Amino acid sequence: MADDASYYADGVGRSLGKKFELQAYDLRAYLKKFEQETGEEAISDGFGLLTESDEVRNAYIEYSTTAAAAMKAVHDHLDAIADALRKVNRNTEVTDEDVAVLFGKVAGGDR
Repeated sequence: MADDASYYADGVGRSLGKKFELQAYDLRAYLKKFEQETGEEAISDGFGLLTESDEVRNAYIEYSTTAAAAMKAVHDHLDAIADALRKVNRNTEVTDEDVAVLFGKVAGGDR
């Protein structure tokens, strides 16, 4: 029969949370650069104001806006995962300390 016991390795959880946090931070920086380089103003400057280019310009602006919104959604999701992992780590530490007290450990040392 398999061992049904489980445990939470807080070092691993903390490391994983940090990785998600860093990925969210990096994606936010890429998103900011993307928005600067492909925003409506940058696209309009690239196409000029010729009436023949309006349709193409509008298509590029729509694509840029959609891509930026998708990147923002991924950023928000990564950030939410990092927050959730931080909460799990914090709650686990509190629970571990409470259980340790139940078994006689005194804060700052053993009993």
